[in-house]
Amino acid sequence: MKILLAEDDFVTRKFMKDFLSKYGECDVTVDGMEAVDAFMLALEEEEPYDLVCLDIMMPVMDGYQALMGIRNLEKERNIPKEQAAKVIMTTALNDEKNVKMAFELGCTVYSGKPIDKNRFEQVLSKFGLI
Repeated sequence: MKILLAEDDFVTRKFMKDFLSKYGECDVTVDGMEAVDAFMLALEEEEPYDLVCLDIMMPVMDGYQALMGIRNLEKERNIPKEQAAKVIMTTALNDEKNVKMAFELGCTVYSGKPIDKNRFEQVLSKFGLI
């Protein structure tokens, strides 16, 4: 599995990279702009990401903007919905407004922080990623 992680907090980024690396190749970015650039490069190289984990509160471009950019890139390339990357929003923002907005923009799963490893693995399993 090819994984893209976008997280600006060093501690969370290190934890998530260590956790996700056992499931596949894990590329790490520190803001939404880098995440969209990495996603576009992977598509151009015909090695798309299977999973994208986006924090919402990031500098330069937040997770919502990055999610829109990623979904727009997939639309431009006519990638069928069933082949689109699974996107997990990882954030401490667990209020209804933020959850609803994330799903409206095309996220697959919304995961609150702190990350619960067991629940996260259940989600990965549910979507056939592990």
